[in-house]
Amino acid sequence: MYSYYIKINNNFSLANIWIDGGTSCDKKDKKGINQILCSLLTRGCNKYNNYEFSDLLDSYGAELKYEAYEDGISIYLKSLSEYFEKLYPLLNLLIEEPNLYEKDFIYCQNESLNNVIKSKENLFNITYDNFKKIIYLDNPYSYNCLGDEESIKNIKYNDILNEYNSFKKRKKYLLTNFAEYSFLNLKDIKASFYDKNVNEIKSKLFVNNKNKYIEHYTNSKQTIIIIGSQTCPHNSKDSLSLKILESYLSYGMSSLLFKVFRENNGLTYDSGVFYPTRKFNAPFLIYISVSERNASLTLKLLLSIWDDLLMKVINKDELSIAKLKLIGSFFHNYRTCEEITFRKIRLLSLGMDPFYDEKVEDLLKTLTSEQILSVSRKYLKSPSISISGSKKVCKNIREIWNKKN
Repeated sequence: MYSYYIKINNNFSLANIWIDGGTSCDKKDKKGINQILCSLLTRGCNKYNNYEFSDLLDSYGAELKYEAYEDGISIYLKSLSEYFEKLYPLLNLLIEEPNLYEKDFIYCQNESLNNVIKSKENLFNITYDNFKKIIYLDNPYSYNCLGDEESIKNIKYNDILNEYNSFKKRKKYLLTNFAEYSFLNLKDIKASFYDKNVNEIKSKLFVNNKNKYIEHYTNSKQTIIIIGSQTCPHNSKDSLSLKILESYLSYGMSSLLFKVFRENNGLTYDSGVFYPTRKFNAPFLIYISVSERNASLTLKLLLSIWDDLLMKVINKDELSIAKLKLIGSFFHNYRTCEEITFRKIRLLSLGMDPFYDEKVEDLLKTLTSEQILSVSRKYLKSPSISISGSKKVCKNIREIWNKKN
């Protein structure tokens, strides 16, 4: 395990572990297995069963969080500093000596199955899952992190044990603010550590799907529209230009989406941009939620905005505001020690400078509107669209889309 120390002055100590290879490691017929494994790992270790482990954490007021993402698994432990030395060994035991009891596996499997069923109640989740299917085809990024019902039911106890054997071999990164451990200080990391070949990473994922449209029928009066493309890994030099676009489009009441859809036309319930941190080619998408009577007009406005991203440079004043909002968003994400350690451990796992965010302001100074337009044309020229709505609305939207394409 690569272990690092960061100085954060407060009364709490914490350790955040990132294990490379999350749900993207799931096999096609075992989708959801790393989500189950992640949950199972935290149900006791060594001499502590699930109840004893939980009682021990509660007795010290400690907090344990875990989550399986596309690129990795995050496990996080936090307590008052005076108790942390007693609790920290548990974190290693969870990874090195988990109990992995079969009865606990059955519980976690049922929990995952229930979570998948509940996720289908959210229309956005359905629309987004469909969107991923057409831009990523059969690549693991096209799967729901939770898995699917058929795959989860197909997972056996021995499958989990085999997956854990794979888990033990994956790269692991730990970051803590507990000074008692002689880990490498983040500030002492050499630049060569985060020097990676982005092109090599990108080529492992890119696919080209000729089908650019997908729809889902619903009886709801709400219509969800998602338009977007597959772009680049987070450690690509192009990523910052796309973050500026995200800021320009969706940050605050000065954003383009707010002005066009809410202020000028009063059309949408919700709108925004989703551009997540990914090891491989991340999705860049705009999502809109509207009433069915406004769906056609909304799509036309959205397509016009998308065209402008490919044809027009952002003017000087708007670019300046977008940069300021983006810098502010980085500060906003550093409010708690949990947020700080999670972000920096992600940067480390991506082979990036852990102090990249602190250097963004200088990087932005040289970024021009022309460069951003070039990046837009590089990744956004052939978007895909996912719709959820009534059959009538989907028919109207499909006709508008087909005329456009």
